Amino acid sequence: MSQQPGTQASHANSSTMTAVITVGVGGFEQLVLGEVPRPAAGPGEVLVLVLAAGVNNTDINTRLGWYSSQVSTATNESFVALGDNSMNDDRADRTDGGWNATTPFPLIQGADCCGRVVAVGAGVDEAIVGARVLIRSCMALGREDTRDTEWLGSDRDGAFAQFTVARARDVFPIQSTWSDAELATIPCAYGTAENMVSRAGITKGTRVLVSGASGGVGSAVVQLAKRRGAYVIGIASAAKRARVIEIGADEVLERGQDPVLELGAKSVDVVIDNVAGSGFGGMLAVLRRGGVYVTSGAIAGPIVELDLQALYLADLRLIGCTAWDEHVFTDVVSYVERGEIRPLLERTYPMSEIVAAQRDFLDKRHVGNIVLLPPQ
Repeated sequence: MSQQPGTQASHANSSTMTAVITVGVGGFEQLVLGEVPRPAAGPGEVLVLVLAAGVNNTDINTRLGWYSSQVSTATNESFVALGDNSMNDDRADRTDGGWNATTPFPLIQGADCCGRVVAVGAGVDEAIVGARVLIRSCMALGREDTRDTEWLGSDRDGAFAQFTVARARDVFPIQSTWSDAELATIPCAYGTAENMVSRAGITKGTRVLVSGASGGVGSAVVQLAKRRGAYVIGIASAAKRARVIEIGADEVLERGQDPVLELGAKSVDVVIDNVAGSGFGGMLAVLRRGGVYVTSGAIAGPIVELDLQALYLADLRLIGCTAWDEHVFTDVVSYVERGEIRPLLERTYPMSEIVAAQRDFLDKRHVGNIVLLPPQ
């Protein structure tokens, strides 16, 4: 459970903190646990004591340089190519492998943060000090009508540390009975999922097909689409079918089954697909005329074969989602506070065991999220 403000006095007197520093593109050898200067809140910022930090594909992809234009393989294949401690790999070709081209290594990663505000910078209302908060993972830059963003833990230091700093506008107090670890499953996965569900226009009765339905984002999509009254069809391994049904899916296809054969051509309104790879064509084929395909990832590989006739003859829409619409995270926080969604916490690890946690994450045997707990 969360610490109380009164237990944090020892932190206030320290000028350093423990953190996991990612020193460059590569395997697990790039993750270094050490002591670094504790950050301070500048104007318009708050200092947050990290209570729990979720593990995400985003963290691993950034370390692997997977967003590089040079990469065409699945996340797991890219990891294998680099190896645990490989010195003979293609990392030199991945300098553009971050969300915004070049990742600012050395970097403290961690896109998911549940914490408590311990100090504020100039211009920030001190009333927020002591509040338990979530930090918005995708942060808008400049005007709200642009898609320019930066990501916590990819473009700026994140939550794999005892403390982190964020702009006050990206820090959201939350009232919830959930544990810190449960709340840390929310920001990146549910913000990404709600952004896709919202842009797809999912409403009551919409037939939605969700790939990777047992993963962090996929399981969030299942819940958030079901919350809007959709008919949800998930895709997951046979071993995870019961859990995906439990969180709200009406049907579950086994991973590897052909969705066209199982569901029929032109049988769903929306496909939300963060898997991509060789299954992309089948995902378009199940969409009804005027249907919507939405993606914010491609864990099975970003290079796909697109039949443009299948796209334009059926009046399909393809929507790519990275920048979050302004209302998205506020909405997600409200769903938590009203009990309209539930956390899917698989297990926790001490922050010092980040390698074990990321190996566990890459094994894909879990449903939901894995969370790191920093030393308190």
